[in-house]
Amino acid sequence: MCRMPPRRDPEAMSVIEVTDLRKSYGGRTVVDGVSFTVDEGEIFGILGPNGAGKTTTVECVEGLRVPDAGRVRVTGLDPVADHQATRRVLGAQLQESELQARLTVREALELYAAFYPRPLDWRPLAERLGLTDRLTTRFAKLSGGQKQRLFIALALIGNPRIVVLDELTTGLDPRARRDTWELIEDIRANGVTVLLVTHFMEEAQRLCDRIAVIDKGRVAALDTPSGLIRRSAGATVISFTPSAPLDEGDLIALPALASAEHKDGRLTLSGTDETVNAVITLLARRHITAHQLRVTDATLDDAFLDLTKTDTADTADTKEAAA
Repeated sequence: MCRMPPRRDPEAMSVIEVTDLRKSYGGRTVVDGVSFTVDEGEIFGILGPNGAGKTTTVECVEGLRVPDAGRVRVTGLDPVADHQATRRVLGAQLQESELQARLTVREALELYAAFYPRPLDWRPLAERLGLTDRLTTRFAKLSGGQKQRLFIALALIGNPRIVVLDELTTGLDPRARRDTWELIEDIRANGVTVLLVTHFMEEAQRLCDRIAVIDKGRVAALDTPSGLIRRSAGATVISFTPSAPLDEGDLIALPALASAEHKDGRLTLSGTDETVNAVITLLARRHITAHQLRVTDATLDDAFLDLTKTDTADTADTKEAAA
């Protein structure tokens, strides 16, 4: 079932503020003037190609990297200067993490719970993430997906006000991925703000209230998932096999046409609802039947590809490119 995100409250308080953030490595700019705010209680997504600067941006929010310029605040705190205070309100699941090889899942959960004054009960958390039957398993013996679920639990165990999740469900099977989505929705329902970095479009479209698309170190777009989709060059797609060829000039003249593709006798057009209505009128006027007619809406994948069309390899962040 598709979850409709709540309407953004203009009076909501921003718990994360990033203003003109800049970061370079070896003279190569990775983050180039990124700005956004995250409201209390929302799930805010960050999308972008590998090497776009996503992980560097969130590591500056977490206080793991020092910005070269710009301003970052988490509940009014400087994540670098006020690192300890920030850790009390912000939990993080990093893109790459390791634990001591011989530490068991139970020991890791109990250890991390001991770091916080009011931790969550790790037992139901472990059960929800499918870790109950792995409590005595050492970290080195866990599969990649099990390690990922453990790190999600460790990010949440401190009962944070904000949680940063970087590539949340990488390595999880489809069932575990959807179970984790439900967990994140429950966490947000309990008042926790979520900053989510992902490359799964379905995940972003399902979970996020707003999304910042970062490309080449800059914010290419910031909107709701539906708002980003509406920006797609072809927000509606119509495909069919015509009973007779259509004149190329008639196709070019279609209003709001974004693209037209012929393949194996099938015609696929992208545009808007106006394009669809014009196609149907054209077919009727030319007495052409549209076999296997399909009309679909664009997806977040389409919007993402439109926003990040150019090659980003020359701006790759070494760490992200290796992910």
